[in-house]
Amino acid sequence: MKYFDLNIDKILENWEIAHAIRELIANALDESTLTGTQTPEIKKIGDACWTIRDYGRGIKYESLIQSENPEKLRNSAVIGKFGIGLKDALATFERNGVGVLICSRFGDIALERLSKHSFEDVFTLHAVLLPSSNPELTGTECRLFGLKDEDIQAARAMFLQFSEVDPIEITKFGDVYPCSNGQGQIFINGLCVASEPRFLFSYNITSLDSKIKKALNRERQNLGRVAYSERIRSILLSCSSENVAEALAKDLQFWSTGEAHDELVWSDVQSHAVRILNAKEKVLFVSADELARNPFLVDVAVSGGHRIIAIPDVLVSKIQGIKDIEGKPVVEASELFKQYGESFEFKWIESQNLSQKELIIWNLQEKILELLDGKPAVVRDIKISETIKKDFLSARETIGLWMPKEGWIVIHRSRLASLHEFAATLLHEAIHAKYNVSDVSRDFESCLTTLCGHLAAKVLRSCQQFDKISQVQEEQLQEQRLQGSQCSSEKQQFMQKLERLRQMLQRLRK
Repeated sequence: MKYFDLNIDKILENWEIAHAIRELIANALDESTLTGTQTPEIKKIGDACWTIRDYGRGIKYESLIQSENPEKLRNSAVIGKFGIGLKDALATFERNGVGVLICSRFGDIALERLSKHSFEDVFTLHAVLLPSSNPELTGTECRLFGLKDEDIQAARAMFLQFSEVDPIEITKFGDVYPCSNGQGQIFINGLCVASEPRFLFSYNITSLDSKIKKALNRERQNLGRVAYSERIRSILLSCSSENVAEALAKDLQFWSTGEAHDELVWSDVQSHAVRILNAKEKVLFVSADELARNPFLVDVAVSGGHRIIAIPDVLVSKIQGIKDIEGKPVVEASELFKQYGESFEFKWIESQNLSQKELIIWNLQEKILELLDGKPAVVRDIKISETIKKDFLSARETIGLWMPKEGWIVIHRSRLASLHEFAATLLHEAIHAKYNVSDVSRDFESCLTTLCGHLAAKVLRSCQQFDKISQVQEEQLQEQRLQGSQCSSEKQQFMQKLERLRQMLQRLRK
């Protein structure tokens, strides 16, 4: 029997038993990683003993010396780097009355509080080195006595290894996980080092930068955000999955109310989410204010099969002109209208190629535009096309179009099938041209209402004039009747004319 002075007494008194168990589990996982052996086992034997067992090389008493481990320092996948974690764990167990026996083929290690060599009045914790109770044992087995089952459960919860939760996405800097119990957690190589109640995701950092290495303390808990925030950004900016982008974009919509999660503070993360989503599906990114000012956006976007995603005003300006992760333009309002304009394909029809019926209706355009006090000055030409739409608006065919850059009103040929269809489309596009207003807007509705009133007034005035004319003609016929016309055929013609006039008056009134 030999005694090894751990040179440690009451330290890390804020540690609970679960933190000490965590250190033993971390050592077992590291040994499994370094040796490529099977996953460590955590199990209960009887009612009094819990064991943590790895299948590596087996612990030696030299592992109790506090020093840098070159092997662990070279391997970025392991959790521990120094021997002090095990010593802190042993001190925590001893302080809380938990019995410990560590077994390997090289020997067994127990604990005892003894006086320091040559300083009999100073008592410290010592490792008691015993011959191996199982010389054939593979790996290391830590036996713990006097634990509660909840202590083991709390320790296991600190490791991703035992969570049975799959990552949402894996990157070269680390992995993205769903939140647990409504809050984010920060893991380093699978060990939880911090909680983030305001994070949208949990993260497992697998590539440590200098800030994290410097900030990692011997407690390995409550690590400050300043230490890992850059790595979290790197993870998010390396993501390319729709699941991550969709969650970020949805959260962006709460930006204006202050309810967005903290990852959305980073503007480059916002832009990256937009770039991913744009590559994965047909979307339109637009601010809520822009939608309110320009309802025509909704009509164009939905008709084109776009899903509308509201984002902050400041982000709208940042994404103008940028490309998504596949090199395509990110679709915001200006890009949408650019694509909308480029989607039209025309097959022009000259008036001499119209049918007789179509030509009669086409030649009434000036009379129709008189309802708007003539053709608007900005309209340079009115054209007919066999086609207008290409593939952009999949929901319905475009039947009329105002093209302000060219100064053209374009009418689909199918509208020449009837006078009322042609007149309706021509007046609709002429209102756009004259008043510079867009579809699905209050301004357009106001102009249309004015036109309806103007048209109704003209019709009513025409009816009143017709009433006067027909009344005079009827009085003349009555006078001729009284005078006694010599020609019965003339009487019949007058009566027929009067009947036609009456029928026309009835139709107009209807």
